[in-house]
Amino acid sequence: MTGNTRRARARAIAEAKPNARMVTLRYLMLAAGATAASLALLLSHLI
Repeated sequence: MTGNTRRARARAIAEAKPNARMVTLRYLMLAAGATAASLALLLSHLI
């Protein structure tokens, strides 16, 4: 049973690494979208 738990942990860690990258990419994309939207609103108010 210990071998199976170790394999499960290794799989979870291996799957967590790309997920973390995807989360950071999604966060960066959301931040970029928010800044673009705020800039568009500011420009529309200025014009």
